[in-house]
Amino acid sequence: MKLSLLLFMATLLPVPFKESQLQFPRVRTAYDEKERVIKQYFADKKISFTGFQLFIRAFKRERTVEVWVREKGKATFALLHAYPFCASSGTLGPKRKEGDLQIPEGLYTIEHFNPSSNFYLSLGIDYPNASDKILGDRQHPGSAIYIHGNCVTVGCIPLTDDKIKELYVLAVEARQAGQEKIPVHIFPTKLSDASLQGLKQEFDNAATQSFWDNLKVIYDDFEKTKKLKTVHITAAGRYSF
Repeated sequence: MKLSLLLFMATLLPVPFKESQLQFPRVRTAYDEKERVIKQYFADKKISFTGFQLFIRAFKRERTVEVWVREKGKATFALLHAYPFCASSGTLGPKRKEGDLQIPEGLYTIEHFNPSSNFYLSLGIDYPNASDKILGDRQHPGSAIYIHGNCVTVGCIPLTDDKIKELYVLAVEARQAGQEKIPVHIFPTKLSDASLQGLKQEFDNAATQSFWDNLKVIYDDFEKTKKLKTVHITAAGRYSF
């Protein structure tokens, strides 16, 4: 009787996140093919693979996704690896409405792991966030923005099936280690002073320029400290420490 009760209680326990993901064939394939590769990235940078936190930065002009990790017990993030976009859509500047083909710009977190995506594997970000809802189309800001496999896009970031396997495994490992919110910062470009001035000459739109000024504060702080501060969104839709 006691054994039966214990077995029944065991069925009620939540399944660990990684275990639940490994029930899907594509995730198992990703681990089979990429876990050793990923661990070598960590070894090359002399970073422990155990218990790390993940931070993703994307740059639209450079068409690059940077993967940063913070080792357990450390205060700062270190650059682990970078992946190229396989394709892009829209122009520089934030996404403001459904169907504009824009890749968003701003500060997001991964809110959805899709192990059975139409684009092999995909990681969904929480677009539209509070800023987008204020500054964008109030009725139809758009949705369903992912970092995914394949090589097509109408506002997402595709990395190819091969490379999304690596990023997906990294995200699963971070989530399994207890990181509930994996930050994703998307910028128009690397926002050095010179780059920002160049953008402003290229895009003569006061609202967009003001938005980029706001993003630069976030960009500069991480460049200087390699730490992520808590960011709030004001009633005007601006990011603020």
